[in-house]
Amino acid sequence: MSVSIKVSFLLLFAFINFSRSQLPFDFSKKGHTNNWAVLVDTSRFWFNYRHVANVLSIYRSVKRLGIPDSQIILMIADDMACNPRNPRPATVFNNANQHINVYGDDVEVDYRGYEVTVENFVRLLTGRLPPGTPRSKQLLTDEGSNVLVYLTGHGGDGFLKFQDSEEITSQEMADALEQMWQKQRYHETFFMIDTCQAASMYERFYSPNILAVGSSLIGEDSLSHHVDPAIGVYIIDRYTYYALDFLESVDPQSNKSMGEFLKVCPKSVCISTVGVRKDLFRRNPDHVPITDFFGSVRPVELITEIPKLLPKPNIAKPKNITIEKPKKYRYIPQLVNFDSFKEK
Repeated sequence: MSVSIKVSFLLLFAFINFSRSQLPFDFSKKGHTNNWAVLVDTSRFWFNYRHVANVLSIYRSVKRLGIPDSQIILMIADDMACNPRNPRPATVFNNANQHINVYGDDVEVDYRGYEVTVENFVRLLTGRLPPGTPRSKQLLTDEGSNVLVYLTGHGGDGFLKFQDSEEITSQEMADALEQMWQKQRYHETFFMIDTCQAASMYERFYSPNILAVGSSLIGEDSLSHHVDPAIGVYIIDRYTYYALDFLESVDPQSNKSMGEFLKVCPKSVCISTVGVRKDLFRRNPDHVPITDFFGSVRPVELITEIPKLLPKPNIAKPKNITIEKPKKYRYIPQLVNFDSFKEK
């Protein structure tokens, strides 16, 4: 064996030992192989501008942290960027200072307008979509998927309104997640909802591996943060505002935890009481990286043993055989000997 091959083996062995020492003990036991996000704004009409800003703020954050558009389902009930009342067409801002245009130039909306219905939402989660549904409208999760579900709109005790014309109840939401679990469509789910009486939407959950947070408890309203005088309506809700403020300080290599994220909006700033439910979640949120839900992972196969390389077979080289190729052209003299054409 040559010296270069021996050196390569030693380097590989050292790398494997180093990787083992750096990776967490339960790395291979997590079962988390990919990330998806379902982001839903359920409200129409100009005065609900803030709900579009809410969902686009979360969309921008998860995309920045590594979840690709192919694994984000974005449902927006109304297009505020193109609303004739918008003094700044093709933009949606979540701050009156207009620091961040959350609409941007690369937003991919999968369900828009009247496509945002309770039926389509439940079908999306449970995978019961009609044949021929485009891939961009499908939630192609599996038993290794960590799923972020974010909802914003108007709600009440045990329901969330869609389009001001229908509603999904907390029991229907719980049953949809149970179907996902039975069909092995998620590994862990983080359910996040910003609406009035938000905690009522997760009180009936009974499926495992779900961590839930709501912007307000039952009997409380979830309040807006501030008005943009240029458009005359509230521009973002309080809970999402402070959640976004926290996420802006997170990068893909961040050590921040889900436990920290659950405390981003104390009552002193949110005015409403943020509700958290973690009895269905098997891990301690303080030990769960925030990128487990807001970021993305790439599957890596760990090699625990050095692979055995087969010896290079000795194959006799064929002798050089020259094969004459047929000539494509033949030589014609430039000057013709006209004497050959004389009469004899």
